Amino acid sequence: MTKDFIALADFSGDQLAALIDRTIAEKPAYLAGDGARPLAGRTLAMVFEKPSLRTRVSFEVSMNQLGGSALYCDNSQIGIGTREAPADIARVLGRMCDGIMARTYKHELITELAAWSPGPIINGLSDYSHPCQAMADLTTVKEHFDDLKGRTLVFVGDGNNVARSLAVGCAKLGLRFILASPKGYELDNGFLERVLEEHPGADGALIRSPTKAVANADVIYADTWVSMGQEGQKERRVEAFLKYQINDELMAAAPDHAIVLHCLPAYRGYEITDEVFEAHAGTIFAEAENRLHFQRTLLAVLIGEGGIPD
Repeated sequence: MTKDFIALADFSGDQLAALIDRTIAEKPAYLAGDGARPLAGRTLAMVFEKPSLRTRVSFEVSMNQLGGSALYCDNSQIGIGTREAPADIARVLGRMCDGIMARTYKHELITELAAWSPGPIINGLSDYSHPCQAMADLTTVKEHFDDLKGRTLVFVGDGNNVARSLAVGCAKLGLRFILASPKGYELDNGFLERVLEEHPGADGALIRSPTKAVANADVIYADTWVSMGQEGQKERRVEAFLKYQINDELMAAAPDHAIVLHCLPAYRGYEITDEVFEAHAGTIFAEAENRLHFQRTLLAVLIGEGGIPD
């Protein structure tokens, strides 16, 4: 059993596929208000260094739907790493609560919490990885196309934490992953090459031209060009990514059946035009909603069942 959910690299394709299938299977009951409530009396601590809409709401509503509760821990109050050592916070919250979700700047903080907490740690976002987002994305793809294997997902933009998690998820679940990114903003240090080497049969590529990249796309993925903590680089980043906007011209180069996903928040007129965003709003907001449904499954497994089976 694996007690934590920190990065998709920690799990097999079968484990990830089982979580996605369970999410989809259980979703109708919760939408109808008839879902099981296995976490009655259980509490999730939610530690936030970064602001949030989808992460906070989806985890809090998930715990409510499962019969439990969620405790919001703003870093201005708990002072993780300043007022109190992460190891001590992990041991306190791990004794008082049944699990910890952390949304942090540095990935190392997530791994340190996991090393000290007696209960499960969930990565709600770090600078290196965003596994819950990637799993909600892949759940949305499976719902839309009824399958995952053989599909092509094209990430247009910055080689960031979301791109990194999607590259791993695609390799494990049989999708082709293409990154369309300008020089200097690709996944760092040969990351994509290592992912492909570690997963025999996996398919992926870095293609500089976004038009060429989307030629066989089933999914075209957008994300902000300027992530939290990069505001001082905005002018330089916008200039570098101008040719990587998802707009009508780019969509004309893609197959007619291609869908657009965006992890939000969206900055219309930058990474995506308002016209393309609204044309694909149905899938984009289904993707956002699936943060709730996937994380509810994850919480039921980690807190209610003791971990993800090996």
